[in-house]
Amino acid sequence: MGLVMSGLSVRFTVGRAARIIFCALLAAVYTFPQAAQNGAPTQATPDIANLPAETPVQFESRGMEYDALTHEGITVMFAPLPPHIKDFTIIQVTVTHGSLVSWTVKPSDFVFVRQDGSILQSASADYVVESLLAKASRNDVIKLQLMYEDSIYALQNFRSTNGYEKRRQAAMAMFVNREFKAAAAASAITLAPVKLKPSDSTDGAVFFENRSKEKSLGAGRLVVRTCGQTFVFQTYAELKTH
Repeated sequence: MGLVMSGLSVRFTVGRAARIIFCALLAAVYTFPQAAQNGAPTQATPDIANLPAETPVQFESRGMEYDALTHEGITVMFAPLPPHIKDFTIIQVTVTHGSLVSWTVKPSDFVFVRQDGSILQSASADYVVESLLAKASRNDVIKLQLMYEDSIYALQNFRSTNGYEKRRQAAMAMFVNREFKAAAAASAITLAPVKLKPSDSTDGAVFFENRSKEKSLGAGRLVVRTCGQTFVFQTYAELKTH
């Protein structure tokens, strides 16, 4: 989570050595699963490719269209975030835990299956950092952060216990330097692995590499395997872009 956007903001405010120190400090606080993938699509396994899409509850908030599914007390919601930063399409996700056992939610729980059967795994934190450092601008990150805050704070009946706001406060408290705090706040939007106890909830941004001309993920299915349940959302080309 911290690694995903941290170096990007720092790149425009401090030197390379300070950026390395900043990323190392964030890495000491936030733990990421190490995924040996670079965002490239692979062929979906039969069990994922054949999963039928479900009928979600749909609603709109601040111009963003959300889909929500609930299984055995676990509710997953998602909405595409309009900014398309370089080679990434980004979705906002929330997970509300209403079961009786604790579960860990992580970015790798989210995959996208295209119509041709190829599958996009959500990008690892390290890969997103490397790409954004090389290609994105500080304005891109600021726009994404403001959009994320505007949308997550506007969601009615959802107040995350282990999501963006908690990560932002932890990152802001960690650094005295004003420029480091700005970078840490931007990094907090990214979904981080978190263990949810009953009645807990989390939110964050999930990144998918998308080099196509389409700014959205396009037609296919978002498959979420988390908290012992499987959620399958149907997506449509251009339907959820703004």
